[in-house]
Amino acid sequence: MKKLPLILIFLLLSDFMFGQSSEVVRNYITTYKDIAMQEMQRTGVPAAITLAQGIHETGAGQSDLVRKSNNHFGIKCKSEWVGESVSHDDDARGECFRKYNDPLESYRDHSDFLKNRSHYAFLFKLDPTDYEAWSYGLKKAGYATNPKYPQILIKLIRDYDLQDYTLIALEQKTSNSDVVLTSNPNNIQNESSSDAKGINSPQLGIIPATNYPAGIFKINETKVIWITQGTSYLKVAEENNVSLAKLFEFNDMKGLDIALIDHLMFLQRKRKKGAAEFHIVGFGETLYNIAQKEGIRMESLLDYNFLKEGMQPKAGEKLYLQEEAPAIPKLANQSPVIIPSSQTSETKLIFHTVQPKETMYAIAKKYNVAVEDVMRWNDMQTIHLKTGQQLRINKKTGNGTN
Repeated sequence: MKKLPLILIFLLLSDFMFGQSSEVVRNYITTYKDIAMQEMQRTGVPAAITLAQGIHETGAGQSDLVRKSNNHFGIKCKSEWVGESVSHDDDARGECFRKYNDPLESYRDHSDFLKNRSHYAFLFKLDPTDYEAWSYGLKKAGYATNPKYPQILIKLIRDYDLQDYTLIALEQKTSNSDVVLTSNPNNIQNESSSDAKGINSPQLGIIPATNYPAGIFKINETKVIWITQGTSYLKVAEENNVSLAKLFEFNDMKGLDIALIDHLMFLQRKRKKGAAEFHIVGFGETLYNIAQKEGIRMESLLDYNFLKEGMQPKAGEKLYLQEEAPAIPKLANQSPVIIPSSQTSETKLIFHTVQPKETMYAIAKKYNVAVEDVMRWNDMQTIHLKTGQQLRINKKTGNGTN
């Protein structure tokens, strides 16, 4: 009988947290679902788990910690953290928590935190659709001290259909009309276009709107506005006395009817040089993001840094905006050079032909390699596969010393 009051209290708290605040939770999901799916494709952390953790750890974006640090997953500093930090009361008073420039950095650090720590390695051997196993696995690995942590995540996933986003990322479910996977922006098509084949959009990626004012403002002495998803490009052109063709030309993009996501839209031709000397590539930034943020023409950005369209510099690399760089930056999808020796395992090149309904995760598991390695070996930006497609697999063989 003594356990009954505790159960009742837990149920009441659950109703308060997940019932009365359901609108807040759904707003959080709408805001961050694309990033969660993108991170799943990059690292394999299930989107449903990521969103459930984010909702729980931040109170659906309302907690003091997330407001002052953009820390969506309650990750503490740890010994290796060299970035900014904030002090916050948790298990003890004044604990050190990581601080991020924006939510995207937090989401990527969360994925890397799980992917790169040995005590979480067993999670990536689980079926990514088994959210119950992942929830209990996180508790077992020591992610949280709350004994109810797995049940909380499972309840959130079920109550808010978060599993849908895992399945969409795995291409096991067709996305709803409001879901846009920004990890493959060149393949996004506007279904309402009069062109039956659709028209490709630029690599918009994700550009936070928090620092941009309403109306016309300037970046690098060039007029620009911030537009929201669904905005008519024709309306923008007419309201600002710019031809539609010029509007697309100014923004290094091909024609679309409406904006697929929120983004910057220049009303004048961007300059050949940036206002700053260089730009440090942030997590999740594409070259298109950077050209827009810095107000510099795409061709200039590419020329200064010896890059070609489609290349993606690694996060942390320096891009030059006013003169030629001393060397090409390191690329995110650059394959390492493997030098076989008596001290290392040799590598056997295998070509795998994708079978019907076969997923990237199944293929990686078959050859005991990481999903991100398969993507890097094949210069892929997403896990999307086509039947009959050939994949290069660099399979280690021989007597390695690892």
